Amino acid sequence: MTAEPDSVSRRTFLRGTAVGTAAATGSAAAQEATTHTVDMTDGLVFDPDSIAIAPGDTVVWENVGTVGHSVTAYEDDIPDEAAYFASGGFDGESAARSGYPEGDIPGGESYEHTFEVEGTYEYFCIPHESAGMLGTVEVGTGGGTPAGDGGGRPVPQVPDSALSVVSAATMALLSVLGLVYVFLKYGGDYGLEE
Repeated sequence: MTAEPDSVSRRTFLRGTAVGTAAATGSAAAQEATTHTVDMTDGLVFDPDSIAIAPGDTVVWENVGTVGHSVTAYEDDIPDEAAYFASGGFDGESAARSGYPEGDIPGGESYEHTFEVEGTYEYFCIPHESAGMLGTVEVGTGGGTPAGDGGGRPVPQVPDSALSVVSAATMALLSVLGLVYVFLKYGGDYGLEE
């Protein structure tokens, strides 16, 4: 009996092609700067609120809603050697706070900053800071992956609606099991004669 050759799935083929292409381009591709996008929403959040990038990469904050936002670094929560960043071009946190609404990014507009120095950068939206509109940029040599995912794979996100469905289904199942238990233990005439 002859052994059949292993079949190659389309996914395996594409993975191999991507790895081969990446290896062929060498370190020049690794040095290329990448642009990352963070959405600012009417839900008063940065989406994603935490990203990991490589030195030299640029982050573009896009206002995808109608509510105005700002991007303002916490001056004490960026690396010492790093350039301060804030929409409106302010050179410090106190100037950005006192100068607001200059630096406001209206719906449909954006702000960008290129990060050269490795480290953690904490930032916020001036008018929505108290609502929790905060973000983090991690700049490091392994950048380009979601922060906190050291494996280089995107962290899957489960939508809130899916969590609600699972929660409701679990409660329904537990209710049914509880009723079945009560009926089997205490209810019904099962034809048992004494």
